[in-house]
Amino acid sequence: MERIAIIGSGGSGKSTMARKLGKLLHIEVLHLDALFWKEGWVGTSKAEQREVQQELIQKEKWIFDGNYGGTMDLRLKKADTIIFLDMPRSTCLYRVLKRRYQYRNKTRPDMGEGCEEKLDLEFLKWVWEYPVTKKPGILEKLKVLSEEKRVIVLHSRKEVEQFLIQVKDKYTL
Repeated sequence: MERIAIIGSGGSGKSTMARKLGKLLHIEVLHLDALFWKEGWVGTSKAEQREVQQELIQKEKWIFDGNYGGTMDLRLKKADTIIFLDMPRSTCLYRVLKRRYQYRNKTRPDMGEGCEEKLDLEFLKWVWEYPVTKKPGILEKLKVLSEEKRVIVLHSRKEVEQFLIQVKDKYTL
Protein backbone atom coordinates (compact mmCIF):
# COMPACT_ATOMS: atom_id res chain seq x y z
CA MET A 1 0.00 0.00 0.00
CA GLU A 2 1.90 2.97 -1.32
CA ARG A 3 -0.55 4.78 -3.61
CA ILE A 4 -3.96 4.91 -1.96
CA ALA A 5 -7.14 6.56 -3.24
CA ILE A 6 -9.92 7.06 -0.69
CA ILE A 7 -13.37 7.81 -2.09
CA GLY A 8 -16.90 8.01 -0.75
CA SER A 9 -19.78 10.34 -0.03
CA GLY A 10 -19.36 13.62 1.78
CA GLY A 11 -19.32 12.82 5.49
CA SER A 12 -18.16 9.23 4.97
CA GLY A 13 -14.87 9.84 6.78
CA LYS A 14 -12.43 10.11 3.87
CA SER A 15 -10.28 12.87 5.35
CA THR A 16 -10.13 11.33 8.81
CA MET A 17 -9.18 7.95 7.40
CA ALA A 18 -6.58 9.53 5.11
CA ARG A 19 -4.92 11.31 8.04
CA LYS A 20 -4.86 8.14 10.15
CA LEU A 21 -3.48 6.01 7.31
CA GLY A 22 -0.91 8.65 6.45
CA LYS A 23 0.32 8.68 10.02
CA LEU A 24 0.47 4.87 10.24
CA LEU A 25 2.19 4.39 6.89
CA HIS A 26 4.26 7.60 6.87
CA ILE A 27 2.78 8.59 3.52
CA GLU A 28 1.90 12.11 2.39
CA VAL A 29 -1.83 12.82 2.41
CA LEU A 30 -3.24 14.95 -0.39
CA HIS A 31 -6.70 16.36 0.36
CA LEU A 32 -8.31 17.28 -2.94
CA ASP A 33 -10.51 19.91 -1.29
CA ALA A 34 -7.41 21.65 0.09
CA LEU A 35 -5.77 21.54 -3.33
CA PHE A 36 -8.73 22.74 -5.40
CA TRP A 37 -10.67 25.22 -3.30
CA LYS A 38 -9.10 28.66 -3.09
CA GLU A 39 -9.91 31.34 -0.53
CA GLY A 40 -13.59 32.28 -0.46
CA TRP A 41 -14.69 28.97 -2.00
CA VAL A 42 -13.31 29.75 -5.45
CA GLY A 43 -12.88 26.48 -7.32
CA THR A 44 -10.07 25.66 -9.73
CA SER A 45 -10.75 24.68 -13.32
CA LYS A 46 -10.99 21.05 -14.37
CA ALA A 47 -7.93 21.59 -16.56
CA GLU A 48 -5.88 22.79 -13.57
CA GLN A 49 -7.17 19.91 -11.45
CA ARG A 50 -6.05 17.40 -14.09
CA GLU A 51 -2.66 19.07 -14.51
CA VAL A 52 -1.94 19.13 -10.78
CA GLN A 53 -3.05 15.55 -10.29
CA GLN A 54 -1.10 14.30 -13.31
CA GLU A 55 2.01 15.60 -11.56
CA LEU A 56 1.13 14.38 -8.07
CA ILE A 57 0.23 10.81 -9.08
CA GLN A 58 3.79 10.38 -10.37
CA LYS A 59 5.10 10.42 -6.81
CA GLU A 60 6.19 7.08 -5.42
CA LYS A 61 3.82 7.22 -2.45
CA TRP A 62 0.61 9.12 -1.74
CA ILE A 63 -2.82 9.01 -0.19
CA PHE A 64 -5.51 10.97 -2.03
CA ASP A 65 -8.67 11.87 -0.18
CA GLY A 66 -11.64 12.95 -2.27
CA ASN A 67 -13.90 12.17 -5.17
CA TYR A 68 -13.72 14.81 -7.90
CA GLY A 69 -15.43 12.62 -10.47
CA GLY A 70 -13.92 14.41 -13.46
CA THR A 71 -10.43 13.35 -12.41
CA MET A 72 -11.13 10.25 -10.33
CA ASP A 73 -9.96 7.88 -13.07
CA LEU A 74 -6.46 9.44 -13.00
CA ARG A 75 -6.05 8.50 -9.34
CA LEU A 76 -7.77 5.13 -9.51
CA LYS A 77 -5.66 3.97 -12.45
CA LYS A 78 -2.41 4.91 -10.71
CA ALA A 79 -3.42 3.71 -7.22
CA ASP A 80 -2.40 0.30 -5.94
CA THR A 81 -5.12 0.43 -3.28
CA ILE A 82 -8.59 1.95 -3.51
CA ILE A 83 -10.69 2.38 -0.40
CA PHE A 84 -14.39 3.09 -0.86
CA LEU A 85 -16.11 4.28 2.30
CA ASP A 86 -19.64 3.06 1.64
CA MET A 87 -21.33 4.47 4.72
CA PRO A 88 -25.08 4.73 5.27
CA ARG A 89 -26.49 8.06 4.13
CA SER A 90 -27.79 8.74 7.64
CA THR A 91 -24.23 8.45 8.99
CA CYS A 92 -22.91 10.77 6.28
CA LEU A 93 -25.61 13.37 6.87
CA TYR A 94 -25.05 13.27 10.62
CA ARG A 95 -21.30 13.75 10.16
CA VAL A 96 -21.79 16.63 7.72
CA LEU A 97 -24.05 18.40 10.22
CA LYS A 98 -21.66 17.66 13.09
CA ARG A 99 -18.72 18.94 11.05
CA ARG A 100 -20.60 22.16 10.28
CA TYR A 101 -21.11 22.75 13.99
CA GLN A 102 -17.56 21.69 14.97
CA TYR A 103 -15.83 23.93 12.43
CA ARG A 104 -18.24 26.90 12.34
CA ASN A 105 -16.34 30.08 11.45
CA LYS A 106 -13.18 28.01 10.87
CA THR A 107 -11.44 26.25 8.02
CA ARG A 108 -11.16 22.47 8.36
CA PRO A 109 -7.64 21.02 8.19
CA ASP A 110 -8.51 19.20 4.94
CA MET A 111 -9.99 22.26 3.21
CA GLY A 112 -8.48 25.09 1.24
CA GLU A 113 -7.24 28.03 3.28
CA GLY A 114 -9.89 30.72 3.69
CA CYS A 115 -12.80 28.34 3.07
CA GLU A 116 -14.72 28.50 6.30
CA GLU A 117 -17.03 25.58 6.95
CA LYS A 118 -20.40 26.04 5.31
CA LEU A 119 -23.42 23.97 4.58
CA ASP A 120 -25.94 24.42 1.81
CA LEU A 121 -28.94 22.59 0.47
CA GLU A 122 -27.11 21.55 -2.71
CA PHE A 123 -24.42 19.70 -0.73
CA LEU A 124 -26.96 18.03 1.57
CA LYS A 125 -28.89 16.90 -1.51
CA TRP A 126 -25.68 15.52 -3.05
CA VAL A 127 -24.96 13.51 0.13
CA TRP A 128 -28.55 12.24 0.33
CA GLU A 129 -28.64 11.18 -3.33
CA TYR A 130 -25.10 9.75 -3.42
CA PRO A 131 -26.21 6.10 -2.87
CA VAL A 132 -28.47 6.36 -5.93
CA THR A 133 -26.61 8.76 -8.23
CA LYS A 134 -22.91 8.05 -7.60
CA LYS A 135 -22.49 4.72 -5.81
CA PRO A 136 -23.65 2.40 -8.65
CA GLY A 137 -21.08 3.86 -11.08
CA ILE A 138 -18.32 3.69 -8.51
CA LEU A 139 -19.12 0.05 -7.72
CA GLU A 140 -18.92 -0.76 -11.44
CA LYS A 141 -15.50 0.92 -11.69
CA LEU A 142 -14.30 -0.90 -8.60
CA LYS A 143 -15.47 -4.25 -9.95
CA VAL A 144 -13.33 -3.79 -13.06
CA LEU A 145 -10.35 -2.37 -11.15
CA SER A 146 -10.43 -5.15 -8.53
CA GLU A 147 -8.87 -7.50 -11.07
CA GLU A 148 -5.58 -5.59 -10.89
CA LYS A 149 -5.75 -3.51 -7.71
CA ARG A 150 -6.54 -3.98 -4.05
CA VAL A 151 -10.08 -2.69 -3.58
CA ILE A 152 -11.42 -2.31 -0.05
CA VAL A 153 -15.04 -1.41 0.68
CA LEU A 154 -15.84 -0.44 4.24
CA HIS A 155 -19.43 -0.01 5.42
CA SER A 156 -19.21 1.20 9.02
CA ARG A 157 -17.05 3.00 11.55
CA LYS A 158 -16.31 -0.38 13.13
CA GLU A 159 -15.03 -1.80 9.83
CA VAL A 160 -12.84 1.29 9.38
CA GLU A 161 -11.40 0.88 12.88
CA GLN A 162 -10.73 -2.84 12.29
CA PHE A 163 -9.03 -2.08 8.98
CA LEU A 164 -6.78 0.55 10.60
CA ILE A 165 -5.82 -1.97 13.30
CA GLN A 166 -4.90 -4.50 10.58
CA VAL A 167 -2.80 -1.87 8.80
CA LYS A 168 -1.06 -0.96 12.03
CA ASP A 169 -0.30 -4.63 12.79
CA LYS A 170 0.94 -5.38 9.27
CA TYR A 171 2.81 -2.23 8.27
CA THR A 172 4.21 -0.71 11.45
CA LEU A 173 6.97 -1.91 13.69
